[in-house]
Amino acid sequence: MRKDSVVFGVAGIFFGVLVGWIIGSQQATGVVPPPAAASAPAAAAPSAQAPPPFDESRAAALKASAERSPSDADIRVQLGNLYFDAERYDDARRWYAEALKVDPRNVNASTDLGIAYYYSNQPDRALAQFDKSLSINPKHSKTLLNIGIVRAFAKQDLDGAEQAWQRVLDVAPESPEAAVAKKGLDGLRAAHGRGGAGGIPKSPGQPE
Repeated sequence: MRKDSVVFGVAGIFFGVLVGWIIGSQQATGVVPPPAAASAPAAAAPSAQAPPPFDESRAAALKASAERSPSDADIRVQLGNLYFDAERYDDARRWYAEALKVDPRNVNASTDLGIAYYYSNQPDRALAQFDKSLSINPKHSKTLLNIGIVRAFAKQDLDGAEQAWQRVLDVAPESPEAAVAKKGLDGLRAAHGRGGAGGIPKSPGQPE
């Protein structure tokens, strides 16, 4: 699923992407757009690969199930995921919102909605939605990781990204999200030559 690449697919190349982006943004004037590769954190830039063909029959079946099951949030999340994968973000947002109407405390649906806003080039709405996710679960590591990604790549707020990624390490140090967050912190540290006292805290496992 493409939205999952926002969380997990960045791990392998996040370090180099972040270092290069920070260095480039310091050398250029204006705003440097975030990378657009499907395997890297990306805002609503065209993806490097075409989206998969939209499965109309599955969408129709899921919509029929949703009509039969008005209290089933999961079906609505599945519809959101289906539209998201096809890069039809307006429809994805609609169905994630429908899921939240059924289950307002569904933190995953809330964060998925925020990611869909991000891919729709609406970073402020994404961050606002992530705040709602944290009001449901302040330790939701997927939300915290994505806050860092949006702050770094869409808002150029490196201090905010640092705080969010460090929070991931604090609340879920053994999680897959923590592995990505550590790469983000390492990228910031390498780009700015700072770490430890007076800079970005050392990540777990980082030698002194």
